[in-house]
Amino acid sequence: MSTALPDQSHDPTFRCSGASRADGEALAGTAPTERAFLLVEHAGAWGRQAVADSRLPAPVKQRLADLAGVRVMLVRRHGGISGPGVRVFTVLVEPDRVSIETTVLDDPEQLLDLDTAALAEGRSPGLTPYDGGLLLVCTNGRRDLCCAELGRPVTAALAARWPEETWETTHLGGHRFSATLVDLPSGVTLGRLDPESAVLAVEELRAGRHPVGFSRGRVGVGVAAQVAQLHVVEATGLDGLGDVVVVGEEDGVVRLTVDGAPWQVGVVARAGEPRRQSCADLSVKATTVHEVVASGPTM
Repeated sequence: MSTALPDQSHDPTFRCSGASRADGEALAGTAPTERAFLLVEHAGAWGRQAVADSRLPAPVKQRLADLAGVRVMLVRRHGGISGPGVRVFTVLVEPDRVSIETTVLDDPEQLLDLDTAALAEGRSPGLTPYDGGLLLVCTNGRRDLCCAELGRPVTAALAARWPEETWETTHLGGHRFSATLVDLPSGVTLGRLDPESAVLAVEELRAGRHPVGFSRGRVGVGVAAQVAQLHVVEATGLDGLGDVVVVGEEDGVVRLTVDGAPWQVGVVARAGEPRRQSCADLSVKATTVHEVVASGPTM
């Protein structure tokens, strides 16, 4: 249940990202947990509910709304440049890799012909394999002011360096960690970026290293696994993207391989302080804090 926050409800200077940073809220464990993503190029105006409020054809919006277990995001080039055609990416997070496929449609209604059932079931929809990288930065100011104010300068800096890989997107979750970014195919999700740190962090990723100071975790795994993986990376200094690998997780006990050796990490969840989680939401909501209580190699 949420409750009104009267002392901030009319404060135009409140920014959820500033409040989160000031409170020292942990980044670890806040990456998207979905294992399937559909990215649809759409340079038109983005509303708070990006797909529902878009100018996509009604049957397409309905199809996308019905995609259970798939995070649907609209994307566009920095500056609103679009086309030719409608670029579509599908992303599947598998235990040992992230698979990206793509196509260019002549018309958005051709999305109705996409094998969305396969995507929802974790199978390839049969598009063209994509071997490049994707840098997805949330910039939807209609959903949260911080995403626009902090995300757009980051997108500009990344687009100047990696123009083919960089896309603005509508919703990565965690507005209060703006500017936020998902790097694919690594799956590493970053937060609290500015233009300079974003470029440096992506350079680290392209060199095969994990920029732990900005990492929220990896997409497609549970919160406890994200927390455990980052804890081990920081504790051991093994920051290569393949050095610390999540093998499985059950009831907060996360199994990993660390430089090839088996490890276990115990993660517990407890209630955190209620907080306002978005500039656009004037309510206080319950939060959860995840803590590592045990960590080490196993025989």
